[in-house]
Amino acid sequence: MAGLRLGPLLRYVDWESGSTATVWVEASRPCTVEVRCADGASGASPTFAVAGHHYALVVVEGLTPGSTTAYEVLLGSRRVWPPDDTRLPPSTITTPSAARPSPTAEGTADGTPEGAGATSDGVRISFGSCRWAAAPGGGHDPVGPDALVTLAAHLAADPAAERPDVLLLLGDQVYADETSAATRRRLAARRDLGEPPGAEIADYEEYTYLYDESWRDPEVRWLLSTVPSCMIFDDHDVIDDWNTSAAWQREMRATPWWHERIVSGLMSYWVHQHLGNLSPAELAADPVYTAVRASADGTEALRRFAAETDADPARTRWSYRRVFGRVRLVMVDTRAARVLAEDQRAMLDPEEAEWLREAVLDDPASYDHLLIGSSLPWLLPPLVHDVEHWNAALCAGARGDRWARFGEKLRRAADLEHWAAFPESFDRFTELLREAGSGPDAPATVCVLSGDVHHAYITEPRWPDARPGTDPGGAPASRILQLTCSPVHNSIPRAIRTGFRFGWSRAGRRIGRMLTRHGRTGASPVTWGRSGGPWFGNQLMTLTLLGRKSALTLVQARASKEGDQLEAVLERSLAPED
Repeated sequence: MAGLRLGPLLRYVDWESGSTATVWVEASRPCTVEVRCADGASGASPTFAVAGHHYALVVVEGLTPGSTTAYEVLLGSRRVWPPDDTRLPPSTITTPSAARPSPTAEGTADGTPEGAGATSDGVRISFGSCRWAAAPGGGHDPVGPDALVTLAAHLAADPAAERPDVLLLLGDQVYADETSAATRRRLAARRDLGEPPGAEIADYEEYTYLYDESWRDPEVRWLLSTVPSCMIFDDHDVIDDWNTSAAWQREMRATPWWHERIVSGLMSYWVHQHLGNLSPAELAADPVYTAVRASADGTEALRRFAAETDADPARTRWSYRRVFGRVRLVMVDTRAARVLAEDQRAMLDPEEAEWLREAVLDDPASYDHLLIGSSLPWLLPPLVHDVEHWNAALCAGARGDRWARFGEKLRRAADLEHWAAFPESFDRFTELLREAGSGPDAPATVCVLSGDVHHAYITEPRWPDARPGTDPGGAPASRILQLTCSPVHNSIPRAIRTGFRFGWSRAGRRIGRMLTRHGRTGASPVTWGRSGGPWFGNQLMTLTLLGRKSALTLVQARASKEGDQLEAVLERSLAPED
C-alpha cells in the first residue's frame, strides 16, 4: 500500500484561465495519484520513478475561476491528505478570476484603479531566500525563528489573514554543503564521513534527505500545500560559490566526488523544484519529462540529461516566465547559465541573455509591473560593487599576471561573484532594465527581487538626467528598484554585518572609487543610493500590486513569550514618483 512521503506542494496556478493548477507529491511506492477538489475539479497521474523514489505532478483541471476550494490527495483509492489527525486548516487552491480587465492609469475617484475594485484583482507576492530547515548545529536554534514556519503558523491560526497569491523562493532552498546534525546522522549511517565529501551531500539519495527535512515540517508542509510557489536555485543548492570562475570549475571537476554531486544536484532540482515551475503546456512539451515518465525507471534518462547539462549548460534553460494578471515575473538562472572563460566571462550565455531580453521586452503594454527574480542582487552596497568590479578587472589581467593571480584568490575567498563581478553582464542588464522602464507603454514599476546576502535592503538607481521615457540614453519612466530579502532562516556574522553597513557609507564609497581607478574599470552606467535598510534577521518581503499601484512590506520572525510572531518592519508605497 502506497503512502505519502512528501508533499503535497501546490505549484503552478494558471492565471489566464483560472481553472488549472499542478500539485506535486512523492509516494512511497508506484501508484496513481489523484487530487480531488471540493468544487468538483480533479486530476490524476501515475507516479514516475527516479533512484528508487516515486513522484507525480498532477494537473488539476476544472477549477472554478475566482474561488477557493479545499482538496484532498488519494494514492490509489486511499485518501492520504489531509492527515486524519491534523490540527491545521484544509489545504486549498485559490484561483483568480478568468476575466481580468486591464486597469487604467487614472483609476477611479477613490484612488482604486479601474478594473481592480476587489482584492482578488490584485496580486500579493511574498519572497525571500536562504533557508536552513534546521540549524546545522542541532538542538537550540541560535539563528532564531524560521520566517516560513512563522508565516505558516500565522496564516493557519487566522483564517482572515491575507495570504500570498504566490511564494517566490529565490535560492538556497536546501544546503548541500551545510548539513544539520540530524542529516549528518543519516549520512553517517550509510557511508564514512571521513571520506570526501564528508558531511556534505554526495548523491541523489542524500539530496532527498535535505528535501525531507525542509518540507516535512508540519506548518511548512501545510503552507506549501496551499500557497503556490515559484523556485530557482542558488549556489548552496549545489555548493557554496557554485561556478565562481573557470579556475574554480577546473579544480572542482578534478575531485573524485564532484561529478556525482553536480549530477545529483541537477537531478534533484529538476524533480523537486524545476518541474513545478512549468505550466501544463510546458510540461507536455518537455522531452525530458516525457522520457522520464515513459520509462519504468527514469533514473538513467534523468542522469544523462543532468550530465549533459553540466557539460554544456547552454543546452538547458532553467529560467522561466510567469504571468499573474497584469504582473509579469521573469525568474533568471544566475548560476548554471554562466560563461566562465575569463576572456568571455558573462553571467548569462548568449542564448540565455537573448531569452531574457525577449521575456522582459515582449508586449510591454500587457503588464503594469515587471518583476525579475535574480537570486543574486543586481545592485549591492556601493563599496561591495566596486570591489567586485575591481576584482573582475584584476582577474582579466588589467594589472598583469601577478595581480590576476591575487584577484582569483580574493574572488574565491570573499565570494566576489555577483552581477558586479561580471561587468559586461552588469552593464547589459542595467541597460535592459532602463529600456524596459522607458517608452509610452512602460510599466509602473520594474523590481529586481533577490536574496543571497543574508540581509534585506531597498536601493534605487539613478540614470543621467534626461526627459523620462523619451531620451534613449536617459532616465526611465518606470520606478526601478532592487528589493533584496534574505535570509528566511539563517545567520550572518557580526563582522559581515558591519562590512555591509560600511559598504553604504561615504568612506566606503571613497574607497570604492580608489579601487575602480586602480582597476581602470570606468564609471558605472548608473549610481544608486540606499532607500531602506539594511535589516538583519529572518524575514520575508511582500509586494502587493493593484493596478499601477504597488506597496511593499517587510516582516521579521521574532520570538516572544506568546510564541514566534511576525513583526512588521516596513510598510511602504512604491508608486512611481511624480
